[in-house]
Amino acid sequence: MAKATSRPSTTRRRSGRTEDGASAPSRRRHHATIAGLDAGTLLTMYRQMLLIRRFEEHAAEAYSQAKIGGFLHLYIGEEAVAVGALHGARPDDHLITHYRDHGYALVRGCEPGAVMAELFGRATGVVGGRGGSMHLADASKHFWGGHAIVGGHIPVAVGLALAQQKKQTGLVVVDVFGDGATAIGMFHEAMNMAMIWRAPVVFLCENNLYGMGATLVEQSPVARLVERARGYNMPAAQADGMDPVDMRRVMHEATEHARRGEGPFFVEALTYRFRGHSMADPEMYRTREEVREWRAKDPIPAFAKRLVDAGVAGEEELQRLDAEVEEQVLAAVRFADESPPPDPATVFDKIYAAPLEKRP
Repeated sequence: MAKATSRPSTTRRRSGRTEDGASAPSRRRHHATIAGLDAGTLLTMYRQMLLIRRFEEHAAEAYSQAKIGGFLHLYIGEEAVAVGALHGARPDDHLITHYRDHGYALVRGCEPGAVMAELFGRATGVVGGRGGSMHLADASKHFWGGHAIVGGHIPVAVGLALAQQKKQTGLVVVDVFGDGATAIGMFHEAMNMAMIWRAPVVFLCENNLYGMGATLVEQSPVARLVERARGYNMPAAQADGMDPVDMRRVMHEATEHARRGEGPFFVEALTYRFRGHSMADPEMYRTREEVREWRAKDPIPAFAKRLVDAGVAGEEELQRLDAEVEEQVLAAVRFADESPPPDPATVFDKIYAAPLEKRP
């Protein structure tokens, strides 16, 4: 179906001015809070959401120019989930995700240039151009990927969590997957073992209503995915995946539950992807009207309005942030464009920790 632009505009509400010409919200910024979060944290969250959106828009453009090969799964519309979720966890907690992973890589701190270069298949990418869009990872940031097999990484997350438990690190594993993965056998096996072992893992299910082109009704007899957790006596909660503050609240509760040694927690983030399953998706399974209804709930302009209304920032400040992020992403595209491809002589490198002898 035809794609409407995904670029959000900030709220048009005019901010008040003080005698010295400064906007009233900027003068109140240091004292303004939302749900107990200070202005600095809130603006960081807003900037990260913008970074994901702009990055994905330019990735889509590069894909249409044949600069990115394979599949490209965009995160447009779901930005509040990744941002809120990772603000609810600790920065050193372990993270493992599905293939819609660009946003998580950026929020976890991977350089936009290195992430874009990975999408381009360049040697300067986060995994040297070997993984591409679906296999982003950075061990130094406890970010273990980007996995292309639906549900395949969920047991791996439980293994990571078991290791934290055995080593008594105090760290939690955040495991991200989509609603479609809850119909996979490995999901149920992993949930069962995690609960038996009381493993410190948070299962974060992004329910965007579609497993590829299948609606939730077509793929699951359970309408509320939190109900699946109750089959394992696992605590669970829903979060508003269009609101980064609510996502942070629920994820903080979940990660601290696991960190206290009380076992796993299941979080269902209610969200929606504005673009197709991938760039190759003709989107014949949903209507333009449905997409328009969800675009009206776009988390970025909604959060911008909330920041302005609370006095956290003025419109001009948010517009400056947008311009800064746009330039940052343009620089990332230039970096990827100018980076070399991997050296063919290194094709057998990094397959094993201790490489086998190369054979002709």
